[in-house]
Amino acid sequence: MNQPVRTTSSMLEPRAIYRSTKAYDHSEGLSCCFRQWRATHSHCRLIHGYALAFRFVFATFELDQHNWCFDFGGLKPVKAWLKEMFDHTMIVAEDDPELPRFQALAEADLVDLRVLPAVGCEATAKFVFDHVAKFLRAETGDRVWLESVEVCEHGGNSAIYAIG
Repeated sequence: MNQPVRTTSSMLEPRAIYRSTKAYDHSEGLSCCFRQWRATHSHCRLIHGYALAFRFVFATFELDQHNWCFDFGGLKPVKAWLKEMFDHTMIVAEDDPELPRFQALAEADLVDLRVLPAVGCEATAKFVFDHVAKFLRAETGDRVWLESVEVCEHGGNSAIYAIG
């Protein structure tokens, strides 16, 4: 949906974009464990965890009746989903060769397992982006779009997935 220019005559004219941000910081308690099995050269192949933080950038050409890009109160379902996905959970990739072992741990009620298409900060940013972008489209009828999602493992590491 990102349309940064509009056609006027035969010239391209810039179009104003309003942006707003929403952050859920490390204190939200989104503590989860990961295993990046493909990182055979690194300790990231081992189970390790972070209290994740997320930052969203929303954009629109037109503000709503309240002069807002998006009502932050409308993000309650997003926050609930983030908690469901990343609060005291174990994240593994769907192609992890040890997935059956993790599934057995989940069946024994030893981990709260989440299986994602891929694991890593960048892949997590894309996974969250896809979910929240779909939510925004449904909530706003394409008036608002998600420009980017930043996932922070800690103060020194983050990854951003963005459109455009």
